[in-house]
Amino acid sequence: MAGVSQFNQIFCKTCAVAAPQVHSGAKLAFFQANSVGVVGKAVGRVRVSAGEVNRGRPVVLVRTALDDEWGPEKVEPEGEGSTVAVVEEEKSKEINSLKKALVDSFYGTDRGLKATSETRAEIVELITQLEAKNPTPAPTEALTLLNGKWILAYTSFAGLFPLLSRGTLPLLKVEEISQTIDSENFTVQNSVQFSGPLATTSISTNAKFEVRSPKRVQIKFQEGIIGTPQLTDSIELPENVEFLGQKIDLTPFKGLITSVQDTASSVAKTISSQPPLKFSIPNSNAESWLLTTYLDEDLRISRGDAGSIFVLIKEGSSLLVP
Repeated sequence: MAGVSQFNQIFCKTCAVAAPQVHSGAKLAFFQANSVGVVGKAVGRVRVSAGEVNRGRPVVLVRTALDDEWGPEKVEPEGEGSTVAVVEEEKSKEINSLKKALVDSFYGTDRGLKATSETRAEIVELITQLEAKNPTPAPTEALTLLNGKWILAYTSFAGLFPLLSRGTLPLLKVEEISQTIDSENFTVQNSVQFSGPLATTSISTNAKFEVRSPKRVQIKFQEGIIGTPQLTDSIELPENVEFLGQKIDLTPFKGLITSVQDTASSVAKTISSQPPLKFSIPNSNAESWLLTTYLDEDLRISRGDAGSIFVLIKEGSSLLVP
């Protein structure tokens, strides 16, 4: 139960005209070709000035009342749109490269349990770079992205290490640690799945969350649930297991498999029909908060109230493929 408690913790008015076009009724005042910098008197609602002399030919600048009222037409600099697109593409490539490097750095760490100090430093550096390029600066305003099942890939939360270490015991394995967010009902479910040679089961906690800022949510845990064990149809033992640095040969035990399987099959239906066991969460561990510092459709990085880091990958993402 102690392991379960520990686990719970987006935004020139003048124009050069080579062959000016004038609305009907508008009168133009032209000046001699050798006059320079002379401003003509406005006739009607049109003001005309002669520009700089260029080889004896005048350049006429026309300013109409339409300009005065609405301003000149705004012209987007040529190539600006394509430049923005190139910049965005480069940014996306850089983010994808950082994400791949981060996931690759998790290899062999057992979700952080076996990470060395050097590996932890490398992971923190990659996380910091991704947080600086966060495409969703206000995650709690993008609940559709938060919604769904997220698989824990790495954590620095020491409170989870005792739970993870149980997976290093002989014949017992932590298959998956996940967090499922329902943004419509504002609920969160944290779950740990265990497997052994005889059965699989899960321990989970249910909680409600409230949005407190563009990045932060407050979580209040309501109850814990121990799932009904699901007995396996067949028992498969490895040739040997390693325990306390010693390899133990399991070959002699394989003769017992048949009798154990028969007994397990008869009990399976009875146990599977039982409802999950629910338990209350101690008040001291009933609340916590979570700060989401990076979010996209594949990856989520969160920081807990104890300064710990959680890196989660969306179920079905290609980042989960080894």
